Amino acid sequence: MPFMESIGAFMLPIRVVQFVFTIIVLGLVGNIVNDEYASPSQINFMLFTSIWTFLALIYLVVSQLKFEQFAHKFAILAVEALTMLFWFAAFIALAALLGDVGSCYGNNICGEAKAATVFGAFNWLLFAFTTAMAAIHVVRSHGSRSTAAAPEMQATADATA
Repeated sequence: MPFMESIGAFMLPIRVVQFVFTIIVLGLVGNIVNDEYASPSQINFMLFTSIWTFLALIYLVVSQLKFEQFAHKFAILAVEALTMLFWFAAFIALAALLGDVGSCYGNNICGEAKAATVFGAFNWLLFAFTTAMAAIHVVRSHGSRSTAAAPEMQATADATA
């Protein structure tokens, strides 16, 4: 079985992990925003990125399962790449903010921000992988007139069938 075809079997679990990590980050930064009088812009951007990711995942999964006319290969690549860029900027900005803090001993907000940074970095890695898969599909289908999403990128349990 070629590599790209075997990737299809892993897309739904990858999307589920992206969703779970996004929920974790949203909970952590939501609690920070709730506890802080004026939360830093880095925290607010991480909150925005989490909400954006929910919308992106809805598009990436639902468009390929139910509304194939909206699953354009360039739109999927754009959503994947933009989400990956948001996660990269969010976790780097928050890590830079935390680098100035020093020790987090006894500080729950600092610990939550560090955990959000780690899960944000993991989410960035997952979106980097799925963006690369979408880019490979666009490059491989360059000569064809098809604008459909790659079958191996579909988040279905039977993608290899």
